[in-house]
Amino acid sequence: MAETMRAIVKTAPGPGASLQEVPKPSTGPGEALVRVVAASICGTDHHIYEWNEWARGRIGPHIPQIMGHEFCGIVEETGPGVSRVSEGDFVSAETHIVCHECKTCRRNQYHVCLNTRILGVDVDGAFADYIVVPAENLWVNSPDLPPDVASALEPLGNAVHTATAEPLAGKHVLVTGAGPIGAFSVGVAKALDAARVYVSEPNPYRLSLAGKMGADHLINPSEVPLRDAIMELTGDGVDAVLEMSGSPRAIRDAISCVIPGGHIAQLGLPPGDVSIDLNELIFKGVRFYGIIGRRIWETWETMSQLLGEGGLDIRPVLTHTFDLESFEEGIRLMEEGACGKVVLSVS
Repeated sequence: MAETMRAIVKTAPGPGASLQEVPKPSTGPGEALVRVVAASICGTDHHIYEWNEWARGRIGPHIPQIMGHEFCGIVEETGPGVSRVSEGDFVSAETHIVCHECKTCRRNQYHVCLNTRILGVDVDGAFADYIVVPAENLWVNSPDLPPDVASALEPLGNAVHTATAEPLAGKHVLVTGAGPIGAFSVGVAKALDAARVYVSEPNPYRLSLAGKMGADHLINPSEVPLRDAIMELTGDGVDAVLEMSGSPRAIRDAISCVIPGGHIAQLGLPPGDVSIDLNELIFKGVRFYGIIGRRIWETWETMSQLLGEGGLDIRPVLTHTFDLESFEEGIRLMEEGACGKVVLSVS
């Protein structure tokens, strides 16, 4: 009889997912079998669970499919041709599987590969006892790294990529949006020696997380106009904005709050078209960066250094832990905005 494992599976179109017994995967050439130790829930997983418009178009063709992409675990088996990792390694994963053949890959810009596939989105994911991934996508962690931290390296990488679009040392930085990645970016900016970090977030719980990550000033934009608050605090605006929310209002605020000659790093994804004053962006000479994923493996190297000698501690954002059977409780907390990063303890 074939071996089985537990997995959270999107089984059918519509809201929800279920914990099921499914066949344990096996490795092929260039692949590694990883026993999942911990996995964290992403906003993408929430979209798939609630079955929004994006999920219907992107996930629909792959159902049934195992959810989840942020994880850490132990390599239990490697397939033919694998040399990057060995059995027993404690690993996390770069979740973007790239083709190595397209124009952007040939330019070493793997983070914008034209044929990217994503774990838990285009192929089976990590909300399971085991996952098989291309061995080249695995990052070997220090065995001393706590599993909850190791499970969140993928989203932390988003924050690091955003914060390193330009040097932040000595600069005044505004972070708009303090969801888990936004809160991570506060700690990253401080570790990169930003002079002051200002955070805008309407959710009081998440705003408090930004404070725990070292923010110098916390601003609730539902209580005070953000531009007024920033100008009062800085006099002439901030040097850099890390826009993490995707809110159209926050994007417009970013343009109005950044000083002429400053920059905006845009990670947040808007729900649709956004109307902005392009003339303001142009006449202020603002550099605008679109941020996607993580630079492979440049961002991972920087992230590892920050978590080590850089003194970055992301544990204040890792607010809840559940077992695999209780994953829906984590989804509920995300819907309510009453959590930071939710971690699932798998083994």
